[in-house]
Amino acid sequence: MNFLKSQASVIDITDERLLEEYKQTGDLKTLARLYEKYMHLIYGVCLKYLADEEQSKDAVMQIFEELIVKAARHDIKQFKPWLYTVSRNFCLMQLRSGKKLQTESIPDFMEIADDVHPYEEREGDILLLERCKEKLPAAQKASIQLFYMDEKCYKEIVDETGYSLNEVKSYIQNGKRNLKICLEKNREQ
Repeated sequence: MNFLKSQASVIDITDERLLEEYKQTGDLKTLARLYEKYMHLIYGVCLKYLADEEQSKDAVMQIFEELIVKAARHDIKQFKPWLYTVSRNFCLMQLRSGKKLQTESIPDFMEIADDVHPYEEREGDILLLERCKEKLPAAQKASIQLFYMDEKCYKEIVDETGYSLNEVKSYIQNGKRNLKICLEKNREQ
């Protein structure tokens, strides 16, 4: 049992070291070395959700393209679970959109804590979050979508929706609170 723990620690340290090196240097070869260790797992996740070999292969490449930005921007404690979440969210967004793979980046799905829930619970949380989002008033729903999913800044949301800056901030804050309440209420059932 201790051997397994020490083996996992070596893997995590290596992942951590490669990730830190990428963040410091921006060297894509370093990120590629890290990603390469998990490509087969990512392909499996994509195949599970997308149920298409070619689309899954494309998704694996597009997820790597997302990592170029996301790995540098996010504070990642454990790379493998974080990568799983990013990959699963990418696939869920593809299924949700009903489209073929897109060329633009698809961001993470709000702020579900990676270190709190097992993978299966997080998957349920994503689907529950989608259902809760549908229950929001239109202005909150649109603002949440643009801010968290489309990664637009307040000014872009103001320009796109015609809402005032204070309205956008309020819709995002209230929408986030309403989502949290809905999630908590539905998890208890």
